[in-house]
Amino acid sequence: MHNFDESISRRHYNALKWDDMYPHYGTNDIIPLWVADMDFKTAPPIIEAVKAQAEHGIYGYMHRKDSYFRAIAAWYESRHDWPVKEEWLVFSPGVMSSMNFLIETLSKPNDPVLIQQPVYSPFANKIRENGRKVLVNQLIKEKDSSYSIDIEAFEQLIIDNKPPLFILCNPHNPVGRVWTRSELTALGDICLKHGVKVISDEIHCDLVYKPYRHIPFGSISEEFALNSVVLSAPSKTFNLAGLQTSFAICPNESDRKRLANSLAKVDLTLNNSFSLSATEVAYKKGEPWLEDLLVYLEHNINFVIGFFHEHFPNVKLAKPQGTYLLWIDFSSYGLNDDALQEIMIKNAGVALSRGDAFGKGGEGHMRMNVACPKSTLEIAMNQIKKALDAL
Repeated sequence: MHNFDESISRRHYNALKWDDMYPHYGTNDIIPLWVADMDFKTAPPIIEAVKAQAEHGIYGYMHRKDSYFRAIAAWYESRHDWPVKEEWLVFSPGVMSSMNFLIETLSKPNDPVLIQQPVYSPFANKIRENGRKVLVNQLIKEKDSSYSIDIEAFEQLIIDNKPPLFILCNPHNPVGRVWTRSELTALGDICLKHGVKVISDEIHCDLVYKPYRHIPFGSISEEFALNSVVLSAPSKTFNLAGLQTSFAICPNESDRKRLANSLAKVDLTLNNSFSLSATEVAYKKGEPWLEDLLVYLEHNINFVIGFFHEHFPNVKLAKPQGTYLLWIDFSSYGLNDDALQEIMIKNAGVALSRGDAFGKGGEGHMRMNVACPKSTLEIAMNQIKKALDAL
């Protein structure tokens, strides 16, 4: 069992999560449970690979060997039962970089682009930054605080607005749903029927808890594969976001060339000196570490949910099926989002992500990242308890 209880200081290492809270929270002296990276060392084989690269001492231009593509393809076949062809893969420094270029190349200015809120805020930001309009199919919040898709409303929005693109989030950030085959098939069939391309952000695909299973959108059928681009990366899975390495899985040759050309236009075509070896080793040797990580993360999730249920049953949250993010409903306190944020910062001393940033349906909620040592969570939860008790 790998040791995820080790507390490792990230302060003064230029960690966005730890050293850049001030612009967002007015202080750096609080517990950061906001940015979606982990406070754990990555898998030992990855650390060794990066060390070996560093010790070589020459950090010049890099090229991607066939073994890099084979490692990604093999992971998808063994882990997700999708025989990805190596020629379908397009390198990108980040999932959001790929999404940005896909919005630009697969739609026109002023086009509506469909998303499902509440959802990761850069979805809407990238749509607007590209001069497109945000079209929202709001997720349905069930009585148990889980979420489902309003399929009828989804299709009606497409009929009424004719968006060329739908951006899917699976597993969903922040609500934690891992969409089922039937849900994905319903969405995909509607998109095919009405000529809507699908961009599927699947960056959390490896962070799924039993008995749930991630189903890559493009794996469902050849028609879905040719009508979609799946975006993923080892960054969430193995805590490698700082190495800026991701990939698009794009079976449609025309769309693949357009994405590759967009990346080439701004010279985003080369890996940095460490990301190549880290990515390849992660997919070849990282699985035992990942299995231990999933156990630890689920324990953390159960701890936080149990804490709220015991002390604050009026705070509502559902256990996520995937991701290391909790979507917590504080609306019973009747506070607006500014007041809720202020209480968490000043009274609880924790940095959570405010729910209204995730769009429609996010009001009164906050997102918590539990990918940290349990000792950190224990301190944070006790501080939150004091703050809520005072209310």
